[in-house]
Parts: sequence; structure tokens; C-alpha cells
Amino acid sequence: MQADGNQHKRRRPARWLGLLLLAAPLACPMLAQAQGGKPLTADDIAWLRRDGFGLDTATIQRYQELGRTRFLDEQLAGGDDPLPPAVAPLINSYEVFNTSPAKLVADYRDEQQKVKDVDAADANAKEMAKKDFQKYRRDLYKQSAEVELLRAIYGRNQLKEQMVWFWLNHFSVYAPKGGVGLFTTDYEENVIRPHALGKFKDLVMATLESPAMQLYLDNAHNVRGKTNENYARELMELHTLGVNSGYTQQDVQQLSLILTGAGVIPQRGPNVVDGIDGSFLNQRPGVIRNGLFVFLPGRHDFSDKQFLGHDIKGSGFDEIAQAVNLIVQQPACATFVSRQIAQYFVSDDPPPALVDAMAKTFQRTDGDIAAVLRTMFLSKYITVGNGKKFKDPTQFLVSAMRLSYDGKPITDADPLVNWLNQMTELVYGHITPDGWALDSTSWSSSGQMAKRFDVARAIGSGRNRLFADGDGQVTRADPPMLNSALFQQTIEPTLSDATRDALGKATSQVEWNTFLLSSPDFNYR
Repeated sequence: MQADGNQHKRRRPARWLGLLLLAAPLACPMLAQAQGGKPLTADDIAWLRRDGFGLDTATIQRYQELGRTRFLDEQLAGGDDPLPPAVAPLINSYEVFNTSPAKLVADYRDEQQKVKDVDAADANAKEMAKKDFQKYRRDLYKQSAEVELLRAIYGRNQLKEQMVWFWLNHFSVYAPKGGVGLFTTDYEENVIRPHALGKFKDLVMATLESPAMQLYLDNAHNVRGKTNENYARELMELHTLGVNSGYTQQDVQQLSLILTGAGVIPQRGPNVVDGIDGSFLNQRPGVIRNGLFVFLPGRHDFSDKQFLGHDIKGSGFDEIAQAVNLIVQQPACATFVSRQIAQYFVSDDPPPALVDAMAKTFQRTDGDIAAVLRTMFLSKYITVGNGKKFKDPTQFLVSAMRLSYDGKPITDADPLVNWLNQMTELVYGHITPDGWALDSTSWSSSGQMAKRFDVARAIGSGRNRLFADGDGQVTRADPPMLNSALFQQTIEPTLSDATRDALGKATSQVEWNTFLLSSPDFNYR
């Protein structure tokens, strides 16, 4: 059906849409049987809507094949995340994905130099050069955001994809600050993703050694005799222990001393090759290098410290590892991290019994993230917690795309970033290190809902740039058929009367799609 048909043609679908809604419950068992699995129960659907960003046919089929526990364990096993074949060419085309961080830094310096080389007397040329450089920076930032969104939409392991997004937000970095944006894709791909389901202490250490975090929270400038407490404070308050967890200002000060000398390999100087300066690496023992992260003993405070009630002898980089171990072994860390995870997946105010069970698992398993998730997802609270969870903008966008296109590859991800920006949850775009809010209230205002309606209409109309070719030409596409077998099996059985009534009054497929995607039924998990 064409979206721009005349009025009498546009009204015809409403009648068969209404009949389809009435007949859908009869169709669900037949669909399940055809797929070779048992019909899904309401509890199955509720569980799957928490487990992944959004449902698609492949997820349903795999769940029916394995059953809940085996399906969960397969996801928790993690493993490598090969690029989904459908979108691999698009992701591989991005400079931020296929270029090393060191080369990105070198190229960035070259672009900066072009601006400096323009004659200052030529005001127009100087202004044009500055605009070109800003466009270059924005494009790198947009590429990083697109990589993450494409992963979230098309990733096979949806639980892991959610945890990647959760940890990116938990260990938040702000791309527009200085050179942070040069490292955001590396941060997602090589720091967060490999550790998303592993040991929490390994994840903390990986973020600590990331140039993105070192630059964002200023630890790259934390040196002996001129300490900066910013990262030390946020490492405990936001990343591990939470506020009012018992640490003191003295602990912050001591941790900042422990962290002196950790930073990023210098990017300037006569010995710079491919964007990095390696001339100092053999100057003295104790230098630690991991990619562009470096620990320089010459910048470290080797005094003995007392941190969280324990003596730490001045010994260089080993002090950092000792401090991280002490932090993650605190009961407060187990409780704080468990509650954050439960708040994201279950409810704004997660049941204390659930948080307690997750925290006990955290402590028993030395912070095994997969084990903590297993405790949560096999508990009764995952589907009957303290109320429904309202989707944040990322969850809404990704779930809308998964339902609407059900694995169909797009060719242009620019609209994804633009839509998420409209809903004010920019990827790598939260200025302060506390990350985007996890509670429902922060995302359910009338202004937010108006923006979601616009995004729902853009996705549901088919009139968008998702399928633009390499030259930017948009192929005319019919609106996606959201009233599909996937919809009948997973959403239709639990629709509210108000949503059924609205869908029944839709006068076109576009209108029907828009009403569904903007409905409370779809916006709650």
C-alpha cells in the first residue's frame, strides 16, 4: 500500500487492520508451531522484553528452540561479537572503526595544522578552515555513535548489547571534550565490549587504562606534586561504591596519589611517529604501556598510602591494581553495582530482596557480571518487579527499529543519530560523568513524548534516509508492515483497550505504525 494514496484508499486498511487485531490471538499458536517451538506465554514475552533491547523474529525462534535457561546461558557465555553480516559493510566503512587510535590522533593533528597554516590575514579562508575542522570533528563523533547504535540494533546477543550500552553509560565519557571523541569507538569496541560480561574488577581496570577515561576525567594531568582528584572521586562515587558508602575525603586524596603517573602517551614532540611518542619507554624500569595508555614512574608519587583502611606501599603501577581490588571487594561495591543493574532492567526502585541476592552473587563470584545477571534474570522479580520500566530513548529507538525492520539492513545510519539527539540522549553526549538517568520519570515528560511521536512517525512512514545509497539518493520505500507475525505473537496479546481503539481508528499503514510505536504499550518494557 502506498503511503500517499488518496483518501478512500487510505481508509480501506483500517477495516482489515481491525479484523487482523481481532484474529491475531488465533494466529499466534499457528506461527509458533510453524517455527517448531512452543507458543510463548505472557511471562515469556515480558522476560524477553527485559532481556533484549527489542524483539525480532530471530530472537523469538532461538528462545523457542532453547528454552529460557539455555537461551540465557548462551547469551551470558558472551564470546566474540562478529559484526552482523547485514550491516558489516556499513560499520567497516567508518574511519573510526577501521583506523587505529594512534592513526586517528595523527590525522586529527594534521587537520588541526591545516587550520593553523591558513594565513590569519585572510579572514574568510581562516573561518572556512575552522568550519571544515569542526565538520571533521562532528563527523568522527557521529560515526562513533552510529557504530554503537548499529551494534545495538543488529547484534545477535541482545543481553550483551544492553550491557555494553549500560556500561558505556555507567562509565560515561563525553566525546566533545578535547580529544576524547577520538577514542570513543575504541572505548566501546576494545574496553567495554570485551569486559561487559566478565569480572567487574577487570572492567574497572580496562576503563581506567582507556585514553578516553584518562582524558575525560583529567587523570592524564594527575602527576606527582600537582594532583588532580577528579577521577579518583568519580571512580569511587559513580563507578564502584556510590555516595555515602563509607569512604572519606582522605580516601579520595590517597587514591589520587595512587593514580599519579597514569595517563596517555604524549602526542607531541620530536620523537612522535604515527601520532605517538615512544622515546621515553626505555628510560627507566616501571613504565607500563597498553595501547595509548601509559604509566610513567617519573610522574608517580611513590610515598606510602593508606586507602580504605589498608596500607599500600609506594611501588608504582601495582598500587593501582591493589586499590582497584580493595574497592571492588567492598560490600558497598557489590550492592551499588547490583542496584544499578536492577534499576536498569527491572524497576526504578528494585526490590531489596533482588538487590541483596545479586550482591551476594557478586561477592561470592568475585564480581562475575554474568553470574549477577543470571541471578537477576532467573528470579521472579524480572517480570514482576515494582512496576513496569519506561524505555529510555535508546531503548525506544533500538526496539522500534528491531520491530519495524526485523533484521533488514539499512544503508544509512545518520537518521538514527539524529533521532536520538532529538530525544536528548546523545551517545557519548552526557557532559557530566554521572551518565544518563536510569529512572522512568526522566524520560516520560510531555516534551519527550512529543519527540517520540515524531520519531515513531519517521520510522513508521518509510519516508526517511535509512535506505539512502552511497550518493545520498533515497529510494522510495513503502512503510514497514508493523502488524506482522512478530507483532501478533509478542505485542498484540497484551495491548490495552486504549491502544486497540487507537489502532482501529488508523486511516493508513503509516498512521497505524505511528500509533503503535508511540503507544504506552510499546514505550514500556
